[in-house]
Amino acid sequence: MSRMVALGHYQPSRVLTNDDLAQLVDTNDEWIRDRVGIVTRRIADTETVADMAAAAADKALANSGLDATDIDLVVVATCSAIDRSPNTACRVAAKLGINAPGAFDVNTACSGFSYALGTVDHALRAGAARNAIVIGAEKLSDFTDWTDRSTCILFGDGAGAAVVSATPEGESSGIGPVVWGSAPERSDSVRIEGWRPYIQQEGQSVFRWATTALAPLALQACERAGVAPEEIAAFVPHQANLRIIEGIAKRLGMPQAIIARDIVESGNTSAASVPLALSKLVERREVPSGAPVLLFGFGGGLTYAGQVVRCP
Repeated sequence: MSRMVALGHYQPSRVLTNDDLAQLVDTNDEWIRDRVGIVTRRIADTETVADMAAAAADKALANSGLDATDIDLVVVATCSAIDRSPNTACRVAAKLGINAPGAFDVNTACSGFSYALGTVDHALRAGAARNAIVIGAEKLSDFTDWTDRSTCILFGDGAGAAVVSATPEGESSGIGPVVWGSAPERSDSVRIEGWRPYIQQEGQSVFRWATTALAPLALQACERAGVAPEEIAAFVPHQANLRIIEGIAKRLGMPQAIIARDIVESGNTSAASVPLALSKLVERREVPSGAPVLLFGFGGGLTYAGQVVRCP
């Protein structure tokens, strides 16, 4: 069994507004807000994926009361790390002074954090680790075509992290069973391909898939955790598009749940979006400690993953 102990997040200081984008491409603030709900996004200048991941992880570690020497597993979810080796997790461990942890990256794009969290939960349940840091971190600005008005309005940079620990014997788990899967026949719907790639996507195809297929899968995560939908205190989905978020939330039938809408100020940050949004909710004390929260990531692959967690 395992539980989420603490959270942390990091965003670059540079804010890119819709009006700023209107200076680059033929668009405007009203059009962007109406289509995707985004007002601002953060863009990294000098920070790398590993820099942002480490900053978020350092904050989560400080909030946990644990020390770097207590961590024996580091997992980073990202699809935007430029370097193939060393992996981002090893670089994060080195930056934080974590000695000899298991360290690996996960790439399922926007569902990456929930995939990584599910994998870490399994590792802790099996006794392969005691304390882990799970991170979602992206620098999508490196892969954004700033001349393409259909995609450049969407993406931002940032990181979110969680410290996850094995629960003492006799205590219930704070992380429910993961529901994960994919629709590989639609894998070309979101792409970052080749040696000098830009993000490309079939927006309408992804929108239809997300708003029609995903709500029943998210409800499966509640069922596997033994939590009724009406008990969910907050729903934290991947921050892809405000219209998608609202469409899924409506189908879930959770009128009492807080719906994370960090996309408005952060844009789409892929694997970082779920932990980034969750960390902000907790930091603002909008969700009480111990309350059940439904996480659900979806996107490139097309992949999806979600679980119910107890709020730190």
